[in-house]
Amino acid sequence: MKKIGLILILIIILPIVFLLVNELGKLNENEKILEQIYNDQLQAILFSVNQYSEDVVRTTANRIITETESTSKNVSETRTIENILNDSKKFTAIFVADSINPNKIRFYLRDKNILPNFDSLSKFYKKILFQNDSVINRLYNYQKQGYIKIDPIRLPNSVNESLLIFTGAGSYPKRIYGLIINPQEFITQILSPRLQEVAKNEFIISVINPKTGYQYNSTKDFKKLTVQTQKALWIFPDYNLGISLVGKSIDELVTERAMNNLILIGILFAVLIVAVWFVYRAVKSELELAQAKADFVSNVSHELRTPLALISMFAETLEMDRVKTEEKKKEYYSIISHESNRLGRIVNTILNFSKMEAGKRKFNFAEEDLNEVMIQVYQNYDYHLFNKGFDFEYEPGIDIPKVLMDREAVSEAIVNLIDNAVKYSDETKFIKLVIGQENNFVFVEVQDKGIGISEEDQKKIFEKFYRVSTGLVHSTKGTGLGLSLVKQVMNAHKGKVIVKSKIGEGSSFKLMFPINSQLNIGANNA
Repeated sequence: MKKIGLILILIIILPIVFLLVNELGKLNENEKILEQIYNDQLQAILFSVNQYSEDVVRTTANRIITETESTSKNVSETRTIENILNDSKKFTAIFVADSINPNKIRFYLRDKNILPNFDSLSKFYKKILFQNDSVINRLYNYQKQGYIKIDPIRLPNSVNESLLIFTGAGSYPKRIYGLIINPQEFITQILSPRLQEVAKNEFIISVINPKTGYQYNSTKDFKKLTVQTQKALWIFPDYNLGISLVGKSIDELVTERAMNNLILIGILFAVLIVAVWFVYRAVKSELELAQAKADFVSNVSHELRTPLALISMFAETLEMDRVKTEEKKKEYYSIISHESNRLGRIVNTILNFSKMEAGKRKFNFAEEDLNEVMIQVYQNYDYHLFNKGFDFEYEPGIDIPKVLMDREAVSEAIVNLIDNAVKYSDETKFIKLVIGQENNFVFVEVQDKGIGISEEDQKKIFEKFYRVSTGLVHSTKGTGLGLSLVKQVMNAHKGKVIVKSKIGEGSSFKLMFPINSQLNIGANNA
């Protein structure tokens, strides 16, 4: 036991000494880590500004659709749109086309003193619509799914004007609306107050046109500043949002962070020394049992730590009243809610697996539209994956029949697949949800471009507690229950799981649900 005690002391002291030396010798590496953390924060700020600019445009778009497509015809289209142009000074003109290839486009200008050739304008924008028919058809597809999307169209040889188009709704599903807007007027008059509100005194947010050299800053000037990171402005693809730090330099922040780490290491050292005595007394009798539990406990702890840390961070920010706008508060509440749900899913995965193993889990089968189930999953995960740097796409199925399923269980299975795609993606961060029909099955497919799975391991990944023993899969924590749970859910639905994967190219998991399945709905259990 004395030897064991000595070994335990050495095991504790040597890593602490190593951490101290390592912390002092790797300030440059810490600088890169801190810079990455700030970049993540900056990306969230840029997302907020982008979202605001789109919301401003969408408000006008919704008003146009509502007022021009109203069943009440007491007010003419011309008068309605002229009122909108007078109320909304950010748009220079609006046009209305009844299809991709209309006979004539109805054009409305904000400035009545301009007397354009309307026939020439009609021909010009008819040509623009014809050249961008693929974009418009994509907007029609979104419309069929109940979502009105706004897309920018580049105007040839135009620097001072941009075009935003969207489709009609209700009684006019083929109608196309166009908003002609001066980007620089929009930036200085509409976006400027938002830039100042978000930037406060911590950052300078800039809007930049790399082609023309135009740059407008949240400080209300046009100085050419060097920005730390850039991201495209959604509604104006030729313009970028850039951001730079104000206040402490990266070097100062690194030094402060290093000092905090040294203090934490000292506290950890003291705690570990106290813990040695208790470990020393128990190690002989508990060694084998501890080793048996170590892997599972470590994996579950890692899975729980991330959502707990995020909840704690945003809750503390709100508690200390650092967030002054209701919009940001709602955003933080949303993140807390999302991470709480994620934490619940981890716990539910373990509990549901236990119930399935005991044959006690009940399923509530009902006829469901797979598109509706998956769009909810997509909306819940879109913002979260965006913050992690993922391209997250959703391709709905067309004319997909309803199938019998347990909505909650299927959503849980898909979330497990998405979580796996996030964990095992390396440099290429891409996830796509695809809904479709194949033979007598309706399917939902989760695609990624991660590290892939070998053919040998594909045969074993659905076994409980099985984890690949090499590569990134081995070093990434997990419970080892997710895919086993997915398989059991599909068995309960009399469906199947099809896996396609290649090392280094990514993976595809396709959940196949039989059409007209004879599930025992009355029993409500697997």
